[in-house]
Amino acid sequence: MATLDQVWGRLFMGRAQAPDRVNSAGKFHAVTQGYDKALRAQASARVRSFANEDILFYVKRIDNSRVVRQADPTARGRALKLAGSVFGAAVLLIGVLLPSAYGLLAGYQIQTLRQEGSRLATERASLELEESKLLSPARMEQLAREQQFVDPAPQKVVYLEGPRGSLAMNK
Repeated sequence: MATLDQVWGRLFMGRAQAPDRVNSAGKFHAVTQGYDKALRAQASARVRSFANEDILFYVKRIDNSRVVRQADPTARGRALKLAGSVFGAAVLLIGVLLPSAYGLLAGYQIQTLRQEGSRLATERASLELEESKLLSPARMEQLAREQQFVDPAPQKVVYLEGPRGSLAMNK
């Protein structure tokens, strides 16, 4: 990249070395043949320059510290109207979307309850199977033998029969 001195030198070297010329079309030329040779000699000795590298821009600093913004009496009202309309639109949007969101959550809850119901039905079936195994006559007979339970002799069995009319009946 060229330095500032090189750029200024290229800009003003042609004018200092040779007088300005006007070509046949009437356009101003500052480049002479001597300047061309000097420029070619410089270009062969250094790296090729970037496009438009010799263009300089002057940046003017702008100081707006003393500028005071003019008050707008309607700006506050417009801002409040905008805030109110945005709030109203948000409430309306929530009101429109709330039933569908509630339905979606209820659907999830129904599905969870169905899964829990099927799990409980499976658990109930397994408990009923276990109960039927435990209360089977073969198992009861085996437990009676293990605990040495014996059926009493028929003469030791006493059947209770009372008068039929003495008991209260539910009607």
